Amino acid sequence: MSNATRLRRRLVEHLLAEGVLHDARWMTAFRTVPRHVFLPRFFVPAASGWAAMEHGDDEWLRRAYSPEVLVIQLDDDSGLWERARYLGAQPGTPTSSSSQPAIMAIMLEELRVADGHRVLEIGTGTGYNAALLCQRLGSGLVYTVDIAPELVDAARERLAEAGYAPSCAAADGADGFPAGVLYDRVICTCSVSSIPPAWLEQTVPGGLIVTTLNRPIGGGLVRIVAGEGATGQGRVLARDGRFMPLRAHRFKPSRVPDGDVVWRPTPLPMGVITEVRSRFEFFAGLQLPGVTALREGPRTALVHPDGSWVRHRHADGRFEVAEGGPRRLWEDIESAYEDWLGLGQPWRDRFGLSLDGEDQVIWLDSPEGRVWPLCP
Repeated sequence: MSNATRLRRRLVEHLLAEGVLHDARWMTAFRTVPRHVFLPRFFVPAASGWAAMEHGDDEWLRRAYSPEVLVIQLDDDSGLWERARYLGAQPGTPTSSSSQPAIMAIMLEELRVADGHRVLEIGTGTGYNAALLCQRLGSGLVYTVDIAPELVDAARERLAEAGYAPSCAAADGADGFPAGVLYDRVICTCSVSSIPPAWLEQTVPGGLIVTTLNRPIGGGLVRIVAGEGATGQGRVLARDGRFMPLRAHRFKPSRVPDGDVVWRPTPLPMGVITEVRSRFEFFAGLQLPGVTALREGPRTALVHPDGSWVRHRHADGRFEVAEGGPRRLWEDIESAYEDWLGLGQPWRDRFGLSLDGEDQVIWLDSPEGRVWPLCP
Protein backbone atom coordinates (compact mmCIF):
# COMPACT_ATOMS: atom_id res chain seq x y z
CA MET A 1 0.00 0.00 0.00
CA SER A 2 1.43 3.41 -0.99
CA ASN A 3 1.83 6.26 1.46
CA ALA A 4 -0.82 8.26 -0.45
CA THR A 5 -3.33 5.40 -0.23
CA ARG A 6 -2.65 5.06 3.49
CA LEU A 7 -3.10 8.81 4.01
CA ARG A 8 -6.40 8.80 2.07
CA ARG A 9 -7.72 6.04 4.29
CA ARG A 10 -6.58 7.96 7.35
CA LEU A 11 -8.40 11.07 6.07
CA VAL A 12 -11.62 9.09 5.68
CA GLU A 13 -11.21 7.72 9.20
CA HIS A 14 -10.87 11.31 10.42
CA LEU A 15 -14.05 12.37 8.58
CA LEU A 16 -15.92 9.41 10.07
CA ALA A 17 -14.68 10.25 13.56
CA GLU A 18 -15.78 13.88 13.05
CA GLY A 19 -19.26 12.65 12.17
CA VAL A 20 -19.33 14.50 8.84
CA LEU A 21 -19.25 11.53 6.47
CA HIS A 22 -21.98 8.88 6.36
CA ASP A 23 -22.69 7.90 2.73
CA ALA A 24 -20.66 4.87 1.59
CA ARG A 25 -20.39 6.24 -1.97
CA TRP A 26 -18.78 9.46 -0.75
CA MET A 27 -16.48 7.40 1.48
CA THR A 28 -15.35 5.57 -1.64
CA ALA A 29 -14.80 8.86 -3.46
CA PHE A 30 -12.60 10.27 -0.68
CA ARG A 31 -10.64 7.00 -0.51
CA THR A 32 -10.15 6.96 -4.28
CA VAL A 33 -9.44 10.54 -5.44
CA PRO A 34 -5.72 11.40 -5.05
CA ARG A 35 -5.90 14.79 -3.34
CA HIS A 36 -2.14 15.27 -3.60
CA VAL A 37 -2.40 15.42 -7.41
CA PHE A 38 -4.45 18.61 -7.01
CA LEU A 39 -2.03 20.15 -4.53
CA PRO A 40 1.43 20.09 -6.11
CA ARG A 41 2.12 23.34 -4.27
CA PHE A 42 0.43 25.45 -1.63
CA PHE A 43 1.08 27.90 1.20
CA VAL A 44 1.61 27.02 4.85
CA PRO A 45 1.41 29.49 7.75
CA ALA A 46 4.72 31.00 8.83
CA ALA A 47 5.75 33.49 11.50
CA SER A 48 6.11 36.29 8.93
CA GLY A 49 3.20 35.38 6.67
CA TRP A 50 2.86 32.44 4.28
CA ALA A 51 5.64 30.07 3.24
CA ALA A 52 5.61 28.13 -0.05
CA MET A 53 5.58 24.30 -0.07
CA GLU A 54 5.69 22.01 -3.10
CA HIS A 55 5.93 18.41 -4.23
CA GLY A 56 9.11 16.81 -2.90
CA ASP A 57 9.38 18.93 0.24
CA ASP A 58 9.46 17.23 3.60
CA GLU A 59 5.92 16.97 4.96
CA TRP A 60 4.37 17.87 1.56
CA LEU A 61 2.44 14.62 1.13
CA ARG A 62 1.27 14.49 4.73
CA ARG A 63 0.07 18.10 4.57
CA ALA A 64 -1.69 17.43 1.25
CA TYR A 65 -3.95 15.03 3.17
CA SER A 66 -4.30 17.30 6.17
CA PRO A 67 -7.87 17.86 7.43
CA GLU A 68 -7.16 21.60 7.37
CA VAL A 69 -7.69 24.29 4.72
CA LEU A 70 -4.74 24.49 2.30
CA VAL A 71 -4.25 27.93 0.76
CA ILE A 72 -3.24 28.01 -2.91
CA GLN A 73 -3.49 31.73 -3.71
CA LEU A 74 -2.94 35.03 -1.92
CA ASP A 75 -4.36 38.43 -2.90
CA ASP A 76 -5.65 37.04 -6.24
CA ASP A 77 -2.00 36.97 -7.34
CA SER A 78 -0.70 33.63 -8.61
CA GLY A 79 2.85 35.07 -8.66
CA LEU A 80 3.03 35.33 -4.87
CA TRP A 81 3.79 31.63 -4.52
CA GLU A 82 6.97 32.01 -6.58
CA ARG A 83 7.94 35.07 -4.54
CA ALA A 84 7.42 33.17 -1.29
CA ARG A 85 9.38 30.22 -2.63
CA TYR A 86 12.49 32.21 -3.52
CA LEU A 87 12.30 35.24 -1.21
CA GLY A 88 10.81 33.69 1.91
CA ALA A 89 7.39 33.87 3.53
CA GLN A 90 5.10 36.61 2.20
CA PRO A 91 2.20 38.50 3.79
CA GLY A 92 -1.18 38.29 2.09
CA THR A 93 -4.86 37.40 2.35
CA PRO A 94 -5.96 33.94 1.15
CA THR A 95 -8.16 34.22 -1.95
CA SER A 96 -8.31 30.58 -3.10
CA SER A 97 -7.86 27.33 -1.24
CA SER A 98 -8.50 23.64 -1.06
CA SER A 99 -11.24 23.63 1.54
CA GLN A 100 -11.37 21.61 4.73
CA PRO A 101 -12.29 18.05 3.72
CA ALA A 102 -14.83 18.03 6.55
CA ILE A 103 -16.74 20.97 5.04
CA MET A 104 -16.51 19.38 1.60
CA ALA A 105 -17.96 16.14 2.96
CA ILE A 106 -20.82 17.99 4.66
CA MET A 107 -21.73 19.92 1.50
CA LEU A 108 -21.46 16.90 -0.80
CA GLU A 109 -23.79 14.89 1.43
CA GLU A 110 -26.22 17.81 1.80
CA LEU A 111 -26.35 18.01 -2.02
CA ARG A 112 -28.26 14.69 -2.02
CA VAL A 113 -27.09 13.59 -5.45
CA ALA A 114 -28.40 10.48 -7.16
CA ASP A 115 -27.11 8.53 -10.13
CA GLY A 116 -27.73 10.45 -13.35
CA HIS A 117 -27.83 13.89 -11.73
CA ARG A 118 -26.13 16.69 -13.65
CA VAL A 119 -24.14 18.91 -11.26
CA LEU A 120 -22.73 22.42 -11.62
CA GLU A 121 -19.89 23.40 -9.30
CA ILE A 122 -19.16 27.10 -8.74
CA GLY A 123 -15.54 27.60 -7.69
CA THR A 124 -13.21 25.07 -9.36
CA GLY A 125 -10.21 25.97 -7.21
CA THR A 126 -7.74 23.08 -7.26
CA GLY A 127 -10.20 20.73 -8.99
CA TYR A 128 -10.29 18.30 -6.05
CA ASN A 129 -13.99 18.78 -5.28
CA ALA A 130 -14.84 18.40 -8.98
CA ALA A 131 -12.86 15.14 -8.97
CA LEU A 132 -14.91 13.84 -6.03
CA LEU A 133 -18.09 14.67 -7.97
CA CYS A 134 -16.71 12.93 -11.07
CA GLN A 135 -15.82 9.85 -9.05
CA ARG A 136 -19.38 9.69 -7.70
CA LEU A 137 -21.36 10.62 -10.85
CA GLY A 138 -19.07 10.29 -13.86
CA SER A 139 -17.21 13.11 -15.60
CA GLY A 140 -19.91 13.65 -18.23
CA LEU A 141 -22.36 14.89 -15.59
CA VAL A 142 -20.05 17.39 -13.88
CA TYR A 143 -19.55 21.03 -14.89
CA THR A 144 -17.26 23.42 -13.02
CA VAL A 145 -16.51 27.13 -13.34
CA ASP A 146 -14.02 29.55 -11.76
CA ILE A 147 -13.32 33.22 -12.43
CA ALA A 148 -9.52 32.72 -12.55
CA PRO A 149 -8.39 31.28 -15.93
CA GLU A 150 -5.04 30.16 -14.54
CA LEU A 151 -6.76 28.13 -11.81
CA VAL A 152 -9.12 26.53 -14.33
CA ASP A 153 -6.25 25.60 -16.67
CA ALA A 154 -4.26 24.06 -13.83
CA ALA A 155 -7.30 22.22 -12.46
CA ARG A 156 -8.15 20.82 -15.91
CA GLU A 157 -4.64 19.39 -16.25
CA ARG A 158 -4.71 17.82 -12.79
CA LEU A 159 -8.18 16.40 -13.34
CA ALA A 160 -6.94 14.75 -16.53
CA GLU A 161 -3.88 13.41 -14.69
CA ALA A 162 -6.20 11.81 -12.13
CA GLY A 163 -8.42 10.36 -14.86
CA TYR A 164 -11.35 12.81 -14.81
CA ALA A 165 -12.71 15.08 -17.56
CA PRO A 166 -15.55 17.35 -16.39
CA SER A 167 -16.57 20.38 -18.44
CA CYS A 168 -14.46 23.31 -17.18
CA ALA A 169 -14.93 27.02 -17.89
CA ALA A 170 -13.25 30.26 -16.84
CA ALA A 171 -16.09 32.69 -16.13
CA ASP A 172 -17.83 34.60 -13.35
CA GLY A 173 -19.53 31.94 -11.26
CA ALA A 174 -22.35 34.35 -10.42
CA ASP A 175 -23.55 33.81 -14.01
CA GLY A 176 -23.54 30.04 -13.70
CA PHE A 177 -22.01 27.97 -16.51
CA PRO A 178 -21.68 29.41 -20.03
CA ALA A 179 -23.37 26.43 -21.71
CA GLY A 180 -27.16 26.62 -21.79
CA VAL A 181 -28.10 23.44 -19.90
CA LEU A 182 -30.14 22.82 -16.77
CA TYR A 183 -28.72 21.15 -13.68
CA ASP A 184 -30.21 18.86 -11.08
CA ARG A 185 -27.81 20.15 -8.47
CA VAL A 186 -25.66 23.28 -8.01
CA ILE A 187 -22.89 23.44 -5.39
CA CYS A 188 -20.89 26.56 -4.65
CA THR A 189 -17.55 26.17 -2.89
CA CYS A 190 -17.29 29.90 -2.17
CA SER A 191 -19.73 32.00 -0.14
CA VAL A 192 -22.26 34.50 -1.48
CA SER A 193 -24.07 37.48 0.03
CA SER A 194 -27.19 36.70 -2.01
CA ILE A 195 -28.17 33.84 -4.31
CA PRO A 196 -27.39 34.71 -7.94
CA PRO A 197 -30.65 34.46 -9.93
CA ALA A 198 -28.74 32.67 -12.72
CA TRP A 199 -28.22 29.67 -10.42
CA LEU A 200 -31.95 29.37 -9.84
CA GLU A 201 -32.69 29.77 -13.55
CA GLN A 202 -30.16 27.06 -14.46
CA THR A 203 -31.53 24.54 -11.93
CA VAL A 204 -34.46 22.29 -12.82
CA PRO A 205 -37.57 22.99 -10.70
CA GLY A 206 -37.23 20.84 -7.62
CA GLY A 207 -33.45 20.68 -8.00
CA LEU A 208 -31.16 21.64 -5.13
CA ILE A 209 -28.60 24.39 -4.62
CA VAL A 210 -26.12 24.10 -1.74
CA THR A 211 -23.96 27.09 -0.87
CA THR A 212 -22.76 29.14 2.07
CA LEU A 213 -23.88 32.62 3.05
CA ASN A 214 -21.25 35.33 3.09
CA ARG A 215 -22.29 37.55 6.00
CA PRO A 216 -20.03 39.75 8.15
CA ILE A 217 -21.44 37.91 11.18
CA GLY A 218 -23.50 34.75 11.13
CA GLY A 219 -22.87 33.05 7.79
CA GLY A 220 -23.49 29.37 7.22
CA LEU A 221 -24.62 26.57 4.98
CA VAL A 222 -27.95 26.68 3.11
CA ARG A 223 -29.85 24.28 0.85
CA ILE A 224 -32.38 25.73 -1.59
CA VAL A 225 -35.09 24.00 -3.61
CA ALA A 226 -35.33 25.73 -6.99
CA GLY A 227 -38.72 26.81 -8.31
CA GLU A 228 -39.73 28.12 -11.70
CA GLY A 229 -37.40 30.72 -13.18
CA ALA A 230 -35.37 32.66 -10.62
CA THR A 231 -37.39 31.51 -7.59
CA GLY A 232 -36.66 29.15 -4.75
CA GLN A 233 -37.10 28.40 -1.09
CA GLY A 234 -34.70 26.82 1.35
CA ARG A 235 -33.38 26.34 4.84
CA VAL A 236 -30.31 27.28 6.81
CA LEU A 237 -28.74 23.97 7.82
CA ALA A 238 -27.67 22.90 11.28
CA ARG A 239 -24.42 21.53 9.88
CA ASP A 240 -22.24 24.55 9.29
CA GLY A 241 -19.75 25.48 6.60
CA ARG A 242 -17.74 28.64 5.86
CA PHE A 243 -15.89 29.52 2.66
CA MET A 244 -14.01 32.39 1.08
CA PRO A 245 -16.49 34.69 -0.69
CA LEU A 246 -17.14 34.85 -4.41
CA ARG A 247 -14.88 37.66 -5.65
CA ALA A 248 -17.73 40.12 -6.29
CA HIS A 249 -19.20 39.41 -2.82
CA ARG A 250 -16.20 40.36 -0.68
CA PHE A 251 -16.56 42.96 2.07
CA LYS A 252 -14.47 46.09 2.09
CA PRO A 253 -12.22 46.27 5.19
CA SER A 254 -12.95 48.81 7.91
CA ARG A 255 -10.93 49.96 10.88
CA VAL A 256 -11.41 51.23 14.41
CA PRO A 257 -10.06 54.76 14.92
CA ASP A 258 -7.19 55.33 17.34
CA GLY A 259 -7.49 57.45 20.47
CA ASP A 260 -8.51 57.32 24.12
CA VAL A 261 -11.67 55.37 24.97
CA VAL A 262 -14.05 55.06 27.90
CA TRP A 263 -14.79 51.53 29.10
CA ARG A 264 -18.03 50.30 30.67
CA PRO A 265 -19.04 46.87 31.99
CA THR A 266 -21.16 44.41 29.99
CA PRO A 267 -22.43 40.91 30.84
CA LEU A 268 -21.73 39.58 27.33
CA PRO A 269 -18.44 38.14 26.06
CA MET A 270 -17.44 39.05 22.51
CA GLY A 271 -17.51 35.38 21.51
CA VAL A 272 -21.29 35.23 21.84
CA ILE A 273 -21.46 37.40 18.70
CA THR A 274 -18.40 36.31 16.72
CA GLU A 275 -17.79 32.61 17.39
CA VAL A 276 -19.28 30.05 15.02
CA ARG A 277 -20.25 27.73 17.88
CA SER A 278 -22.36 30.45 19.52
CA ARG A 279 -26.10 29.87 19.15
CA PHE A 280 -26.66 33.64 19.08
CA GLU A 281 -24.24 34.34 16.22
CA PHE A 282 -26.66 33.83 13.30
CA PHE A 283 -29.42 35.95 14.85
CA ALA A 284 -26.87 38.64 15.77
CA GLY A 285 -25.86 38.91 12.11
CA LEU A 286 -29.48 39.45 11.08
CA GLN A 287 -30.06 42.14 13.68
CA LEU A 288 -26.73 43.89 13.01
CA PRO A 289 -26.51 44.17 9.20
CA GLY A 290 -23.19 45.48 7.97
CA VAL A 291 -21.38 44.99 11.30
CA THR A 292 -18.04 43.22 10.80
CA ALA A 293 -15.67 41.57 13.27
CA LEU A 294 -12.09 42.86 13.08
CA ARG A 295 -9.02 41.38 14.76
CA GLU A 296 -6.87 43.84 16.74
CA GLY A 297 -3.98 41.77 17.98
CA PRO A 298 -5.34 39.35 20.61
CA ARG A 299 -8.74 41.10 20.76
CA THR A 300 -11.73 41.40 18.41
CA ALA A 301 -13.48 44.67 17.59
CA LEU A 302 -16.75 45.33 15.75
CA VAL A 303 -17.09 48.00 13.05
CA HIS A 304 -19.83 49.34 10.77
CA PRO A 305 -19.43 51.27 7.50
CA ASP A 306 -21.13 54.29 9.09
CA GLY A 307 -18.11 54.68 11.41
CA SER A 308 -19.63 53.07 14.50
CA TRP A 309 -17.32 50.72 16.39
CA VAL A 310 -16.92 48.62 19.55
CA ARG A 311 -13.86 47.39 21.40
CA HIS A 312 -14.21 44.60 23.98
CA ARG A 313 -11.91 43.35 26.73
CA HIS A 314 -11.78 41.13 29.80
CA ALA A 315 -10.32 43.12 32.67
CA ASP A 316 -10.35 42.63 36.46
CA GLY A 317 -12.62 39.60 36.17
CA ARG A 318 -15.33 41.29 34.09
CA PHE A 319 -16.14 42.10 30.47
CA GLU A 320 -15.92 45.72 29.33
CA VAL A 321 -16.68 47.58 26.12
CA ALA A 322 -15.78 50.94 24.62
CA GLU A 323 -17.69 52.26 21.64
CA GLY A 324 -17.86 55.25 19.35
CA GLY A 325 -19.27 56.61 16.14
CA PRO A 326 -22.77 57.79 15.25
CA ARG A 327 -24.57 55.00 17.15
CA ARG A 328 -23.93 52.68 20.08
CA LEU A 329 -23.42 49.27 18.52
CA TRP A 330 -23.03 47.41 21.81
CA GLU A 331 -26.36 48.73 23.04
CA ASP A 332 -27.87 47.33 19.83
CA ILE A 333 -26.17 43.99 20.54
CA GLU A 334 -27.47 43.82 24.10
CA SER A 335 -30.97 44.62 22.83
CA ALA A 336 -30.68 41.96 20.12
CA TYR A 337 -29.57 39.41 22.71
CA GLU A 338 -32.64 40.10 24.86
CA ASP A 339 -34.80 39.79 21.73
CA TRP A 340 -33.18 36.44 20.91
CA LEU A 341 -33.80 35.14 24.43
CA GLY A 342 -37.44 36.15 24.12
CA LEU A 343 -37.78 34.19 20.87
CA GLY A 344 -36.59 31.00 22.55
CA GLN A 345 -32.91 31.26 21.55
CA PRO A 346 -33.43 30.14 17.93
CA TRP A 347 -30.60 28.10 16.43
CA ARG A 348 -29.64 28.51 12.76
CA ASP A 349 -31.83 25.62 11.57
CA ARG A 350 -34.98 27.54 12.53
CA PHE A 351 -34.27 30.01 9.71
CA GLY A 352 -35.18 29.73 6.04
CA LEU A 353 -34.97 31.65 2.79
CA SER A 354 -37.45 32.78 0.14
CA LEU A 355 -36.02 33.88 -3.20
CA ASP A 356 -37.63 35.64 -6.16
CA GLY A 357 -35.02 37.14 -8.45
CA GLU A 358 -33.32 39.96 -6.54
CA ASP A 359 -36.04 39.88 -3.84
CA GLN A 360 -34.47 37.58 -1.25
CA VAL A 361 -35.32 37.30 2.44
CA ILE A 362 -34.48 35.21 5.51
CA TRP A 363 -37.33 34.22 7.82
CA LEU A 364 -37.73 32.65 11.25
CA ASP A 365 -39.74 29.41 11.44
CA SER A 366 -41.90 30.07 8.34
CA PRO A 367 -42.18 32.50 5.39
CA GLU A 368 -45.03 34.15 7.31
CA GLY A 369 -42.81 34.69 10.35
CA ARG A 370 -40.32 37.39 11.16
CA VAL A 371 -38.38 38.47 8.05
CA TRP A 372 -35.01 40.10 7.30
CA PRO A 373 -33.52 41.01 3.91
CA LEU A 374 -30.89 38.46 2.87
CA CYS A 375 -28.57 41.18 1.61
CA PRO A 376 -29.51 44.49 3.32
